[in-house]
Amino acid sequence: MSKNIIRLSLVALLAVGAIFAVACKKDTATTNEPNTPGTNDNGGQTEPSRTFTVNGVSFTMVRVEGGTFYMGAQPDDPNGPNYDANSYSNEWPAHMVTLGDYYIAETECTQALWMAVMGSNPSAMQDDPMNPVESMSFFETEDFLMRLSMLTGEDFRLPTEAEWEYAARGGKNSRGYKYSGSNNVDSVAWTATSALGFTHMVGELFPNELGLYDMSGNVLEVCSDFYGYYGSEPQTDPQGPSGGSMHVGRGGSWCADGYYARITNRNGTDPNGGSALGFRIAMSR
Repeated sequence: MSKNIIRLSLVALLAVGAIFAVACKKDTATTNEPNTPGTNDNGGQTEPSRTFTVNGVSFTMVRVEGGTFYMGAQPDDPNGPNYDANSYSNEWPAHMVTLGDYYIAETECTQALWMAVMGSNPSAMQDDPMNPVESMSFFETEDFLMRLSMLTGEDFRLPTEAEWEYAARGGKNSRGYKYSGSNNVDSVAWTATSALGFTHMVGELFPNELGLYDMSGNVLEVCSDFYGYYGSEPQTDPQGPSGGSMHVGRGGSWCADGYYARITNRNGTDPNGGSALGFRIAMSR
């Protein structure tokens, strides 16, 4: 974990606030490997997964079995669903959501994958190619996903906010943790307390119930939804508001404290991006 201490102050300046962006892409032949079993170190059920290789860089998509869950939080009823006395108003109310099956990446998009698709690295922190890519705009992210889809013949995209939260909770394997995979934030997330001023290689901490890593913290992860407030009515495969100036960012980050690593934490993100904002790839079944 040796790092260039000299640039920590610059890095911190690049990551101010809760607003950031996303990206990934390039051009070259890609191999789509057959389904392989994905294992879960936290003891949940084994989930089928699919591994893809682009220019020698592999990434794994974990299948998430759809279901119905309560999304968001509420601070009023200790006996009600998703009670959190410390939750923020933009996380309210807890509301019922039903999702179909989908795939989501095992880890955040790495700098290695970004470079394999795009041929360059926009990240402010380039200590290791297996660190999450950051500092890309939302439009660059969309471009990356389009190119990745063309290379693989699949339809890669950003997850919806509901898909992100359901996966972070562990899907049907959920144990109701406060953070994604544990009630101990330091075991599953890189935060301002543990990260020491920079991003870390993906997959170094414990996974959640679906075998997904770093959903509570390394970089904030942008979703496809525009940012807005929740309604109370039940929804099926919600796509978020029809328009807006910011997209939703979920999870914590290397420059935010543990409060922001809670599963229900949400923010608006700057479409121009920032060094605390990355993303995770999703794919329809």
